[in-house]
Amino acid sequence: MDFKYDVIVIGAGHAGCEAAAASANLGSKTCLITMDMNKIGQMSCNPAVGGIAKGQIVREIDALGGYMGLVTDRTAIQFRMLNRSKGPAMWSPRAQCDRGKFIWAWREILENIPNLHIWQDTVEELLVEDGEVTGVTTCWGVTFQAKCVILTAGTFLNGLMHVGRKMLAGGRCAEPASYHLTESIAKHGITFGRMKTGTPVRIDARSVHFDQMEVQDGENDFHRFSFISEPRKLKQLQCWTCYTNEASHEILRNGLADSPLYNGQIQSVGPRYCPSIETKIVTFPDKPQHQLFLEPEGESTNELYLNGFSSSLPMDIQIAALKQIPAFKDLIIYRPGYAIEYDYFDPTQLKHTLETKAIKNLFMAGQVNGTTGYEEAGGQGIIAGINAHINCHGGEPFVLGRDEAYIGVLIDDLVTKGVDEPYRMFTSRAEYRILLRQDDADMRLTERAYKLGLVKQDRYDMLVRKREAVNGIIEFTRKFSIKAALINDALVKLGTAPLTHGCKLIDLIIRPQITIESIAEYIPSFKAILDKITDRREEIIEAAEVLIKYQGYIDRERMIADKIHRLESIRIKGRFDYNSLNSLSTEARQKLIKIDPETLAQASRIPGISPSDINVLLVLLGR
Repeated sequence: MDFKYDVIVIGAGHAGCEAAAASANLGSKTCLITMDMNKIGQMSCNPAVGGIAKGQIVREIDALGGYMGLVTDRTAIQFRMLNRSKGPAMWSPRAQCDRGKFIWAWREILENIPNLHIWQDTVEELLVEDGEVTGVTTCWGVTFQAKCVILTAGTFLNGLMHVGRKMLAGGRCAEPASYHLTESIAKHGITFGRMKTGTPVRIDARSVHFDQMEVQDGENDFHRFSFISEPRKLKQLQCWTCYTNEASHEILRNGLADSPLYNGQIQSVGPRYCPSIETKIVTFPDKPQHQLFLEPEGESTNELYLNGFSSSLPMDIQIAALKQIPAFKDLIIYRPGYAIEYDYFDPTQLKHTLETKAIKNLFMAGQVNGTTGYEEAGGQGIIAGINAHINCHGGEPFVLGRDEAYIGVLIDDLVTKGVDEPYRMFTSRAEYRILLRQDDADMRLTERAYKLGLVKQDRYDMLVRKREAVNGIIEFTRKFSIKAALINDALVKLGTAPLTHGCKLIDLIIRPQITIESIAEYIPSFKAILDKITDRREEIIEAAEVLIKYQGYIDRERMIADKIHRLESIRIKGRFDYNSLNSLSTEARQKLIKIDPETLAQASRIPGISPSDINVLLVLLGR
């Protein structure tokens, strides 16, 4: 072995797996370095993928040629489409997965990618010469040479776990922390901080009284995460819900003196939108109960995950509080919940490609950038892998805009605004969420990935066939005329008002009571068009229906996005000495110096930059 690579990826979590796969599939000689090859793609906390906005990110990863969606579909034991009661811009897929099978599905994929090698070891030092990465050294004394390095170390950098007053070094339960690497990066001028996250108890199913809980069934329709997956093959399982109560809250309150979050033991900030149970009872003292979700860890294991009960309280407090809940009165656990503190790096030190500004060819992705969640990590990972390959072999930087992908929103938020708590994606963070639906991620992104070479010809041909089928349906509905006398009886049966005069078919489908499938039963020629679609019929019909029903909203949002694009095209990096611009506010000067934005649009999104500051820059550009 010569230990010389184009790209080295440090860490085989969700960001690392996508980064290594992307760079290798594009043709870069890649090495993925992980502490434990049996924990590749490990789901450190909840064994589930997707959720509000997160599901959209996974669909985007898949559309770009990544693997998270494929692995999720292959190992899913329950699937649900969240937010169905709202418009399609809010629909978000989520799947419960078999934790063990998820790991081995990822490993099987990675081990069979040409150009990709896996090395089991711990990186201790980043090697840098003249401000540029040259490689890494490991705890086994191996020196790797590389043109680019991608850091995706998750929670392992100086990781410290907490259960009550008990503290234990580690990056995850029963796994060691990574030492020295943070310091070897920080000495080159990159600043870092500490963040905290947590995980709940794991419960033995044989001790649970399921008759005291509500069943939560999944769905088994055509929806999947990957646009190219086959139907789910594993047994589909139930989840359950129950609630805490005042008796359990009292025990939790009495234990707060030994809570690392409230006795000063933990100083770092945790995720606001995934709070521990002790944070919930302190923040919402008037709430008599909090909902809990009991979820299986696998197809054939008795281990269950208690979603909603993340905690770092002493183990006896966690157990005693749970035993006050009827379903858990005979509770037996596999291990307690714990909190973990870890190092992260300020993401405003990154470019939109996720390359650091201070060290050339060093990329960062995942929780080291201050995010939380497998999906956010995977989205960053694939972008870092693509751009590391580009840095090695040439080409234009690959950056997604805020109107192109949730991944674009995520990365722009990180590098422009920074983080003061673990960042989690929500649909509300995307100003163009009508354009960023889960149903059209392939329409938005697969062609771009095809031009890169990350998506192969057969996948692209599938997209072309889908686009032609969708357009064919829409074009038929625009041209086909409906006579009132021939359709009114059907309209009454479908629960909508009859026509007073004829119209185009598209005008009927726009009605909320009518779907493409339901109206086609009364229009033989239209039904014949649909019956010709044999491959992914339901997916194609849904895509066409969304475009028909919401075209006005989509067009309006596209127009707004195009206006903002004008500012995106105005490049300002390197054109100003911000310190000398006294016409800018002091805060604006400080923020512009720190972030050094690429474009005027990016500058406008920096917190503290006012519209008047942007106008000043526009005037100066005019001069």
